[in-house]
Amino acid sequence: MPAFPSHAEIGGRQLSQLRTLLAAMETNAFYRERVLTFAGTSGCGSIAELNAATRLTLAAFRERFPFTTKPDLVADQAANPPYGSDLTFPVADYSRCHGTSGSTGRPLRWLDTPESWNWMLGNWAEVYRAAGVNSVDRIFFAFSFGPFLGFWTAFEAALKLGCLALPGGGMATLARLRSIIDHGATVLCCTPTYAIHLGETAAKEGIDLGTSKVRVICVAGEAGGSVPAVRQRISELWNGARVMDHHGMTEVGPVSYECPDRPGVLHVIETSYLAEIVSSETGHPVPRGDVGELVLTTLGRVGSPLLRYRTGDLVRASQTGTCTCGRSELALDGGILGRADDMVVVRGVNIFPAAVDDVLRSFPEVAEYQVRVFNRASLLELEVTVEPVTESTDTTTLATRVQKAFHAAFNLRVPVKAATIGALPRFEHKARRWVRDT
Repeated sequence: MPAFPSHAEIGGRQLSQLRTLLAAMETNAFYRERVLTFAGTSGCGSIAELNAATRLTLAAFRERFPFTTKPDLVADQAANPPYGSDLTFPVADYSRCHGTSGSTGRPLRWLDTPESWNWMLGNWAEVYRAAGVNSVDRIFFAFSFGPFLGFWTAFEAALKLGCLALPGGGMATLARLRSIIDHGATVLCCTPTYAIHLGETAAKEGIDLGTSKVRVICVAGEAGGSVPAVRQRISELWNGARVMDHHGMTEVGPVSYECPDRPGVLHVIETSYLAEIVSSETGHPVPRGDVGELVLTTLGRVGSPLLRYRTGDLVRASQTGTCTCGRSELALDGGILGRADDMVVVRGVNIFPAAVDDVLRSFPEVAEYQVRVFNRASLLELEVTVEPVTESTDTTTLATRVQKAFHAAFNLRVPVKAATIGALPRFEHKARRWVRDT
């Protein structure tokens, strides 16, 4: 087993990188005043004095430095178009521009210097290494290359690793399947939803995925990659291929990789990120094992950093210390459990989309689904529509079985109805299956 840094070694690296990051904030309009205020609360008159001797500690930073939120960034870019003021260098020093999907508000534009870009590629290399990917692999990227950062970092990290990188942009699903087989691709990168859609399309079109050489499927973009039923469904469709989850965001870059020893557990790349888990309500740290919101500081993205950024991702830290894989980096049980703004409370029960996905993906007869959220007599309610895989499916029986599964999982009666084949939308990128009545 390779030697991994200890918890103490990780902390030492984080503090060293944090010092470098804070020193660079002298020229960052977005963060300069925040850092100076933090220095003042630490009894320092300047950023340089804060970094001197033992003035700066990780504990003090976590306790006193203010959070950065998505609304902060949206407001800053609106006030300072087009890129905002979270730029440490002149715009001429930046060579990359990417954007968020805007699924939780106004899209953000994000710039990166070559140095920050290479830092992110290094993080993606950690994802590949944990998945057992190396230079002999052929990686097929089953997505259209748009403005989202994850597509490009995954592709370019594969190139740096020496892999044969196969772009699948601008191709229909059937063409992608044929390309995967023709090229002898050994690794597939896509969302969990699209991995299922590819597999189901192959079955419908009579394409035997037993002839495919895909052995690893790297998924991201949705919480489903760490949901047991989703993982099992993908693996079954792809002739037993191993599913490896990871997650990241355009604002912060590639954040985590799946533990090689514990499926469904994500390790945060703590040599690159300072991570915290806090209560979404109070902002205070939650006890280990409790669900909280992931907060990240991007230690190596100096050109456009985020300090104590509230990601909105809900996670639970593993109770164990050093993992069985030998790593001491923060382990998240179940990966990303959901979004703080996606959870709904139905008759006093907290419902997360990932939990609903886990129930529905346990039914191989369900090809796709949609969840409607609405108010009835001032109370929030759910209604689920399922689309069967084949026309021969007894949809009445299927809807009844799914409804019983929801009751067993949540102790709630959730109405379930069936749609005709092809009636529900399919998703190549992030699936948007939850519909809220306005």
